[in-house]
Amino acid sequence: MKIGVIGTGNMGTILIEALLEANALEATDLTITNRTLSKSFSLKEKYAGISVADSCEKVARESEAIFICVKPLEFHHVITDIKPHINSSQCVISITSPISVAQLESKLDCNCARFIPSITSRALSGVSLLSFGDGCSPAWVEALTDLAACISTPVKIENDITRVASDIVSCGPAFFSYLARAFIDGACKQTKIDEQTATLLTEKMLVGLGELLKKEIYTLPALQEKVCVKGGVTGEGIKVLDAKVGDMFQQLFHATHEKFEEDIEKVEEQYGTPY
Repeated sequence: MKIGVIGTGNMGTILIEALLEANALEATDLTITNRTLSKSFSLKEKYAGISVADSCEKVARESEAIFICVKPLEFHHVITDIKPHINSSQCVISITSPISVAQLESKLDCNCARFIPSITSRALSGVSLLSFGDGCSPAWVEALTDLAACISTPVKIENDITRVASDIVSCGPAFFSYLARAFIDGACKQTKIDEQTATLLTEKMLVGLGELLKKEIYTLPALQEKVCVKGGVTGEGIKVLDAKVGDMFQQLFHATHEKFEEDIEKVEEQYGTPY
């Protein structure tokens, strides 16, 4: 499959590197571009077979699947540019949550989908969120699901849970990294442990926790029950978490959804189509 990527910023680069290192495609199957072409040429230096195009239009002409990896408000401009060069057999894919598949379909006469990866895809792990347009062919549904499976666990979602699913899958690593840093800082301030040792222990603990879940040895509730012995030290720590966490995560999801609604309003002005 010939794949094009428009936008080689953080997520575009992660997607490209993950697909290549998973051997999901050859470098020679990729045509990429970016507003700042030097970013694309940096990837070509690492993966010699990649073709760097000097325009979005050239990517569209040379690709079967076109991943658009730009900021939400830049999408409309990109779509307008590539539309004359797209045919009905191709597939255009958004990797961002504020652009719905229905909005893509309202502007393009081709197969349309949304494929939201995560930074965890770089380790060929985590989840990719998939949504498909009403006109997306079964062949493209299968092809994109197989592609996502090479770098993650593909999960098909409905449009109305896109934001919360993306919060968990894509934003979650940042949220839990922040909590891990606070965990480390607390240990260093309250005890004699040094930051380097606390960081090493925390990172290895998180990797081990992930392995337990990956191998389905324990569920999250079972893990807490196994470690939290009645009357023990862990139980005293859980009491503090019970008292302090409160509705923190409810507020977090409220804040992300408020920002999402702002983004959707701006996008809807461009498309003239409801999200």
